[in-house]
This record gives sequence, structure tokens and C-alpha cells, in this order.
Amino acid sequence: MGNIFIPFIISMIISLIMTPQIRKLAIKVGAVDIPKDNRRVHKKPMPLMGGLAMYISIIITSLIFLPIDKTLISIIIGGTIILISGMIDDIKELSPRMKFLFQIIAAVVLIIGDVKIEAITNPFTKTSKLLDLGVFSIPITIFWIVGITNTLNLIDGLDGLAAGVAMISSLSFLAVANKFNYIPVIIMSSIIAGSCLGFLPYNFNPAKIFMGDTGALFLGFLLAALSIEGVMKSVATIAVVVPIIILGVPIFDTTFAIFRRLLNGRSIAEADKGHLHHRLLAMGYSQKKTVLILYSISAVFGVCATLIAKANSKRGVIMAIVLFIITILLAGKMGLITTKEDDHEEN
Repeated sequence: MGNIFIPFIISMIISLIMTPQIRKLAIKVGAVDIPKDNRRVHKKPMPLMGGLAMYISIIITSLIFLPIDKTLISIIIGGTIILISGMIDDIKELSPRMKFLFQIIAAVVLIIGDVKIEAITNPFTKTSKLLDLGVFSIPITIFWIVGITNTLNLIDGLDGLAAGVAMISSLSFLAVANKFNYIPVIIMSSIIAGSCLGFLPYNFNPAKIFMGDTGALFLGFLLAALSIEGVMKSVATIAVVVPIIILGVPIFDTTFAIFRRLLNGRSIAEADKGHLHHRLLAMGYSQKKTVLILYSISAVFGVCATLIAKANSKRGVIMAIVLFIITILLAGKMGLITTKEDDHEEN
């Protein structure tokens, strides 16, 4: 239990102490988000770059409690590359192309550190035979890392939402990694969760600081690495599905946004007010209630993923299919897959 609680507490304390200092730094360097359109829920300028506090917390605690091997070094270097891109964007904005370049470089660093998806299992066979990805390992790994890195950033639209979802996802990865006794992943998961909890008192509504791209991209990158090390490298028959479910809130919300925009003849990069948190706000829920609802949904996904990881092959597949069907039906009912014209006009 010490493997979980001590790193968790230390990471939380460092994050708690550092966040006010980073807030002062953000104001000093001009990393401030000024609301320019009605998509933004906040109405006054807000310091960004809060993710730097979590970065400092996670790096220090990881160096204390984790073995310093090529895997950890690659995660630290890759995470630092992502953090730098986020800080630049928070201060003076970075083009999408440059962000993408930073993310590819960071993903390649992870691959060099042997953090990559080398094989997948076939849940429909009794032998759970591994399918070696061979030359496709590198592009699939890059696609996964870049994709997950961005999904968390896309849901970072309400006070405390991204930090809370990242914390819950980390705890879910911890639970799954515990099944396989992956000690380094367990420790890293507890460290990430602790840093998020230490940041939340300053980020939960009403927020005093935002994590910005500095935090959202960095946390997304770490969760992508965790998903590979903690689940995809296991021999679990349902290993491919588990991380998708754990990260269900950002992954499904992003996926529905892509389909929604394509169905309406719009660019997938064009922002709208059709995200889940926008829909809940439109239904009359306050910011706090909306965030708490999304926390609950994320927790449900986490519990389901843990149960699926522990189930046998056939039962796990059935549970995953049922969960996906329910999610799609609910998304359709809430209008996450179709966009109203007034959502487009408001942007």
C-alpha cells in the first residue's frame, strides 16, 4: 500500500504548493486566457500554464520512487517536449502544425524508450494469441499517443474537468495495473492522480488558474504512456478495449465531435458547442454539477474497465460491446452526434 499512498501524498503536496507560484509566473509572462468568444464559459481573464505545477510534482516524485531506466527517461523527455509546446501555446499560441510536430517527436521518444504497442490480442480466440504488429507498431503507437494527448485537451472546457477526469483515469489504470502486478505503472498512476488532486483546489469552480495546454497535453501524453505500459503490454484478451473505456469521456466525446462535424459538412477542426459538457450546461446544469456528472461518468467507465480486465475473454467482450452500445445510444439521445444549427451560429 505504501507503493500507492506515499508517492500519491508527496505528489499532491508538491502540486498544492507549486500551483500558486505558477499562477504568479503565468501572470508575469503573460500566459493569460482572455475570453474572446461565447464558447468560453469563463468571462474574465484567467492565468494559464497551471500544468507546470503538475509537471514539477510528477517529475520530482517519479525520480524519487521509480527506477530510473530508459522507460522513465523516455517518458520524462517526451513529457518535457509536450510541456514546452503547451507553454509556448499558452503564452503566445502555437500553430496546430507545430503542436502536431512536437507530439510526433515526443511519441518517437517514447518508442525509443520501448514504450510502444508491439502486439494486440484477439479476444475471440481461446488461446488469446498475440498478433505481432511488426512494422505497423511504430505508426500505430504514434497515432495512439498523439490521439490520446489531444483528447484530454479537447474536453478541457470547464473548471476542474480535465484535471478530475485525468485523476480518475489514473486511478483506473492503477486498479488494472494492480491486477497484473505492474509496480512501476501502479506508482506512476498514483503520482499522476496525486498531482491532479493537489491542483484541483485552485482549478475547481470558481477556478483561480487553468492548466492550459501546458497541463492538458502533458497529462494526455502521460495517460497515453500509462495505457501502453499498464494495459496494452499485458496478455489480457481484452487489452485493446480497456484503455479506451478508461479514457471513455475524452475519447468518446472527441469521436462524437468528429462524426458530428463530418455529418454536418464542417471541418473536424472547427470548434462547436456540441461537446458533452456544453450539452449538460444547455440542459440547465451549473458548471459544478456538470463537472461532477462527468466525474461520475468517468468513474463508471473506470469501474467497467476494471471489471472487463478481470473477466474472462467471452464475458469481457460481451460487457465491452454492451457498454459501447449504451454509450452510443445515450450520445445520440443527447445530440452529441448531430449538431443544431444554432450551435454553429454561436461560434
